[in-house]
Amino acid sequence: MQARQRRHALLRRGLGGLATLTLALATVLTLGGGAQPAQAATGAITGYGGKCVDVAAASSANGTQIQLYGCNGTNAQSWDVRTDGTVRALGKCLDVADGSTANGARVQLWDCNGSAAQRWTAGADGTLRALGKCLDATGPSSADGTPLQTWDCFAGANQRWTLPSGGGNPQPNPAKMPGAPYLYLGWGNPPSATSVMSQTGVRAFTMAFILSSGGCNPAWDGSRPLTGGVDQQTINAIKAAGGQVQISFGGWSGNKLGPNCSTPAAYAGAVQQVINAHQPNVVDFDIENSDEFENYTVQDRILQGLIIVKQNNPNVKIAVTIGTGRGGPEGAGTRLINRAAQLGVPIDNYTIMPFNFGSSNIAQDTINASEGLKNQLKSANGWTDAQAYAHMGISGMNGSSDQGEITTTAAWTQIRDYARNNGLTRLAFWSVNRDQPGFEFTRITAGF
Repeated sequence: MQARQRRHALLRRGLGGLATLTLALATVLTLGGGAQPAQAATGAITGYGGKCVDVAAASSANGTQIQLYGCNGTNAQSWDVRTDGTVRALGKCLDVADGSTANGARVQLWDCNGSAAQRWTAGADGTLRALGKCLDATGPSSADGTPLQTWDCFAGANQRWTLPSGGGNPQPNPAKMPGAPYLYLGWGNPPSATSVMSQTGVRAFTMAFILSSGGCNPAWDGSRPLTGGVDQQTINAIKAAGGQVQISFGGWSGNKLGPNCSTPAAYAGAVQQVINAHQPNVVDFDIENSDEFENYTVQDRILQGLIIVKQNNPNVKIAVTIGTGRGGPEGAGTRLINRAAQLGVPIDNYTIMPFNFGSSNIAQDTINASEGLKNQLKSANGWTDAQAYAHMGISGMNGSSDQGEITTTAAWTQIRDYARNNGLTRLAFWSVNRDQPGFEFTRITAGF
């Protein structure tokens, strides 16, 4: 078994590691030439160069820069435009730093406080104004990362914005899943999911892992009850807070369902029990090790079972997560991709785990591995680049891997940006448990 295909038990089970408006006014606005309070709506705010108003790195920290960025449908670009004049994202308000009326005043995210620096009005000329100045893209530039400021109003292209109610917002890719780091309740001191949501803006988690409790019977980690326990309580709390849930089957270690369910139908039946119990948005099949990944009889059983799962649950997305080499999937991974195409398995997303191959540049190696995955998916399925990207995901490891590779927050930001700029549809990492206490990787993932 090649080390690069491994997500070792000691890390998979918890040891090591780290701890963005031309304004198309809504009909509810008065077009009398004056400014009106921003009207209630939620969605993207678009502006110069067709880019979106974006919270940098999806950080909810006070003082986070507001910028232009390519529209991607994430919560860092989802603005709640309220009748009180506030414009909110990630639970905080669009704010003019220090309440300054000077040209070039920085626009940031800040705790909502009812001040004039947070009251915005929409002008019939397409501007968005606070403190007598206009929201302005510096430069002017439409490059990703261009900071927003306030400036004297002249209604130039870099001062005209489309609010959510304008009907001109880009539609998010329906295949795209929100960034969903793994949360594992079977180890250590797992954080409160809802607290992490509040702190970071993340709105989805990949709950791990469903294993066999004996035979073809699913249970959390093979031992905790499928319903009625801490896992169900956490899932219910995530949903109540407006979040989404992905549920992961398998992983590196433990007694898995693939070898224990004798037929594809039996495997699909076990998966159905989990879907019935928790109604997840996504089911993720983390196919690893010699018992599932390299055992082609079991690999086929799982793939054929997924056909049944999709037939019975057409609205639930199916992801498979596999190991990779630096240049893309190898061996059993390449076989899985080709076999899934041969069998017609309706997999929504192929996620690779690009670590544990002794990388000294994890960001570049992740991009190279992803490009390799793209090429294999194109070859197997006859897809275009865009179609392949739309079926791809990345699952990283924050901090130190079990081979000592280091993924820094800067590297993870680079990986996140590659993924969203190229239209990948899934992003995860192992794990939120290992991202304490600052949850910086989770904040970055929230910006996917």
